[in-house]
Amino acid sequence: MQAAKKGSLLFSPFQVKSMHLKNRVVMSPMGSNLALCNGEISDEHIEYYRLRAAGGVGLIIVENMCVDFPAGSNGTTQLRLDQDCFIPRLYRFNEVIHRYGCCTSVQLNHAGCTAVPERIGRPAVSASSVPLKDGSYSEELSISEIHRIAQQFGRAAARAKCAGFDSVEIHAGHGYLINQFLSPLWNHRTDEFGGSLENRARFCRLVTSAVREAVGPDFPVLIRLSLEEFLQGGNSLEDSLQLLEFFQQDVDLIDASVGTKYAMDVAQLPDGWRTYLAKAVKSRYHQPCAVMGNIRSPEDAEEILCRGEADLIVIGRGLLADPQWAAKAQQGRSDEIRPCISCNVGCVNHRMVQNRPIRCTVNPSITCEPWTGTHKVARPCTVVVVGGGIAGLEAACTAAESGCRVFLLEQEPELGGWVRRISALPQKFRMKRLLDYMLGRARGLQNLTCLTGVCVTIEQIRDYHPDLVIWSVGSVPSLPNINGLQIQLQTPGSDLYDLNGFLLNLPQERQWTGKTIGLAGGGPVALDIAEFFAEQGNKVTIIEQMPDIGSGLDPLTKGFLMDTFQKHDTTILTSHRLESVADHAFIASGLDGMRTISFDAGFICLGLRSNPTQTELLQAIQSDGIPTLQIGDSRRARRIYEGIHEGYHMIDWLNENGYYNP
Repeated sequence: MQAAKKGSLLFSPFQVKSMHLKNRVVMSPMGSNLALCNGEISDEHIEYYRLRAAGGVGLIIVENMCVDFPAGSNGTTQLRLDQDCFIPRLYRFNEVIHRYGCCTSVQLNHAGCTAVPERIGRPAVSASSVPLKDGSYSEELSISEIHRIAQQFGRAAARAKCAGFDSVEIHAGHGYLINQFLSPLWNHRTDEFGGSLENRARFCRLVTSAVREAVGPDFPVLIRLSLEEFLQGGNSLEDSLQLLEFFQQDVDLIDASVGTKYAMDVAQLPDGWRTYLAKAVKSRYHQPCAVMGNIRSPEDAEEILCRGEADLIVIGRGLLADPQWAAKAQQGRSDEIRPCISCNVGCVNHRMVQNRPIRCTVNPSITCEPWTGTHKVARPCTVVVVGGGIAGLEAACTAAESGCRVFLLEQEPELGGWVRRISALPQKFRMKRLLDYMLGRARGLQNLTCLTGVCVTIEQIRDYHPDLVIWSVGSVPSLPNINGLQIQLQTPGSDLYDLNGFLLNLPQERQWTGKTIGLAGGGPVALDIAEFFAEQGNKVTIIEQMPDIGSGLDPLTKGFLMDTFQKHDTTILTSHRLESVADHAFIASGLDGMRTISFDAGFICLGLRSNPTQTELLQAIQSDGIPTLQIGDSRRARRIYEGIHEGYHMIDWLNENGYYNP
């Protein structure tokens, strides 16, 4: 593998006033819930950022910090910069990060009406009094409060400079307070801060002026803007370009983003789709721009820079998935980058919905060095992994990287399990990248032997003399005892399919259009199937027993799917129980009685359950006294997140049983 080509723009230096960047790779500010409850940066938090600095990033923009506590707070635990007492720990942070030649910035923010009243102990504030999710209304800021908050941004910027940051970024996007003044969606004022573009930009102008005055003329000031809000009645790109005219003179770089807290990008959008925003700003104002939005591959990043569409490439979830993204890219090891699959499970859902610390589905060691990079077994250990899905692959690779001798046995002719099958769906192309990464990782390990098409027996297990067997045989479709279900599934030529049947017939189903599709189930996988058929112009009806569909989905992905279903006139029948299956029809009961849902093709997607077919083999292994670990869906059908994390944490068994100690 070759290193980045000589003359690569991605790894060329870039200067913004006094800030000299060693390359064009920027870590996006992403809320993490890693701060201490008092708003200080924690040791774990510093280590989280240090890993990305050590991985070769040129600039880290630290997640948004509160400039006006408590009213401006965003998140369960959020960094603060509203008082001098936060400077020492942040100075320590900058000492650590600067050792790697990485520059730092900090995003200054006021949440406005997105603050949660229960957390801040008072009503939320905004440009105008607007309705909140709990049915209450935000308080409209007075003119004196507007001026005070603008000065709070300036004071926070001065503290950031004192703490050793190389620049500051003003957060004027994503539906937070400055965006609430810029946008007609929230700003209904009739005074000098509302109405015209110039008036709506006035608060932002006050903030940028206060920040510029606080940090001086040579200190870089960045601003993140939602250049398109993607909500009816919100700012368009042209609106935002006109708004920029009133404050762009005080900022040195535009961080081009889109959306609000309620309308932002999700997995289904193509890689690098936001570049047109930065291109438009550069064309109008000739200012440096950073661009973000599903930029996954170094090759795509290089292309964006070569086309002159942006000056800096902002990577967010990609750096959660692999802190070494930049280093691997520069060394020509793009195929070794652990890919983000845009699932939003451990990042968006953890922070926005569950108030948990940030995590990543594909990276089980998001806040610490991978254990296998620093620890090897001190005595021989043979591990047999039964099942070659993603959980089994993670366990096998982790064990081999720890120095164990590993044998992976898979009954199917190919590795990958459900991920391999699901990745055939057009909207799941990022799953294919994950599988390719895992298979490449396995191929590179000489002490890992992968055998496919194997019908595993107890005698075969015994022949390996394993110290540990990892049981990862996956899951199968759940098919409840519903009248007529099994008969219809087993009838030759029937147009009723379970999940396996859907995936096996995918080549033919890609050609379907104008058909009526009945879908029993409203979970994430079922909604993927519904989206697939709806996008092709089929009339889809979803039957779900629960009061809502998409249980467990993050709000961004769910919002995208709901928009898709509305666009394609998909029928959603919640609180409906599937009672029986007839020829080309589902019979379901709801609050209004029984109804028949006729279809050209029907699909049963009522979840998954642990694979029961090899239970006797597992019992035989355990009867032999061989230590076993059950991971992933073989324990209980869940998500890729649990499978990968449980596979990785086989290291706990090695540690507990003394394999790392001489």
